[in-house]
Amino acid sequence: MSEPLRSRLESRDARVCVFGQGYVGLVVSMRASEAGFDVVGFEPDPTRAASLQAGVSYVEDVPDDVLRAAIDRGYRPTNDPEDIAGYDVAVLSVPTPLQDGAPDLSFIESAGRTAAKHLTPGALVVLESTTYPGTTDELLGPILEEVSGLTRGRDFLLGYSPERIDPGNKAYGLHNTPKVVAGTDDASTDAVATFFGTFVEEVVRAPGCGEAELTKIIENTYRHVNIALINEVAMFAHALNIDVNAAIDAAASKPFGYSPFRPGPGVGGHCLPVDPSYLSWRVKTSLGENFRFIELANDINEHMPHYIVRRVTMSLNRDRKAVNGSRILVYGVTYKPNVSDTRETPASGLIQQLLDLGAEVTAVDSHLSDAKEFAGAPVVGHADDELLSRCDLALIVTGHDDVDYHRVATLSPRVLDTPNRTPREVTSVERL
Repeated sequence: MSEPLRSRLESRDARVCVFGQGYVGLVVSMRASEAGFDVVGFEPDPTRAASLQAGVSYVEDVPDDVLRAAIDRGYRPTNDPEDIAGYDVAVLSVPTPLQDGAPDLSFIESAGRTAAKHLTPGALVVLESTTYPGTTDELLGPILEEVSGLTRGRDFLLGYSPERIDPGNKAYGLHNTPKVVAGTDDASTDAVATFFGTFVEEVVRAPGCGEAELTKIIENTYRHVNIALINEVAMFAHALNIDVNAAIDAAASKPFGYSPFRPGPGVGGHCLPVDPSYLSWRVKTSLGENFRFIELANDINEHMPHYIVRRVTMSLNRDRKAVNGSRILVYGVTYKPNVSDTRETPASGLIQQLLDLGAEVTAVDSHLSDAKEFAGAPVVGHADDELLSRCDLALIVTGHDDVDYHRVATLSPRVLDTPNRTPREVTSVERL
């Protein structure tokens, strides 16, 4: 790292451009602004950019007052690529979805080309997007060199630092979650560590970008595989008439060698349904091998909605009712509690299957207060007593904290609780 860049980073005089102002990029922008940097938030979506310019946040972890304070400090959201000119640090926090089972790196490629057009000698480019090992060195680096005419390691610095932001987590945010960093050379690693070290409490250096990229995928694959394991255990435990949650509680008393995971309706968001498949794809295309654990976890978690629909059918049968014509309330349709994000949520497939079977489905989710419909079902923010008592079954999918689950359990004729949020003393509730 050059002394001029080190000096600008340490004195907070550097100009920072964050590509992508979603749940990761906007949080990084806010923290960098709070640390004293001159921050430009590049958001290609004109509607999103206009919302940020008006001081209205669409990311729940960034309240409007935090956004407006950043704007007052000089934070500039924009969708004009010319506004990023003159940056010292570019952070690429753009989506990396799957397309027909293969990684879609078009957002990284586009952001890389835009960043390269304004890349100057001595600047630092950092990729944060979750991706397969090799992306920074084999894809982003060559794009930056080709478009800019500069050479990494000699003319500019290049690194990778996986995002670890957990939307809705009140205990751990960007500032107090250790930040893994790496560079394509020692100088780049030093630059990435110095930059993030200005607003993150602990920085962990990985030996290279490939190791840093693999770090994020290991973390998510660990969760994905263990959720699949406990989901399969839950299905067999139910068939054996065993309370799986009681067994998990008992197992969790062991103070070593065990971490509790809970069964649920599947997995959602970007991380678990998508990220492990990046590693599986990389292994298949590079080594010609199948990553069997990931493929098995995908199979189990993707089929959980089918299992839940079967449990709904069995529950209604006890009242001599068919799914066809039954009134079903689906509580919580976002991919995780207390957020509005519906990406890859298992609730979508659940609702669609129930509708295909002829059910009258209403989604209940206060976090989608502006939505009139979700997956073909009408949405209400709250179910009143009449709606609860008139339904044939309440299906709890996502356990938001703002729901009175005792009330749901006592007013609904039947309840299937997939995240185990209802009081244990209500014995009439069916659980996974």
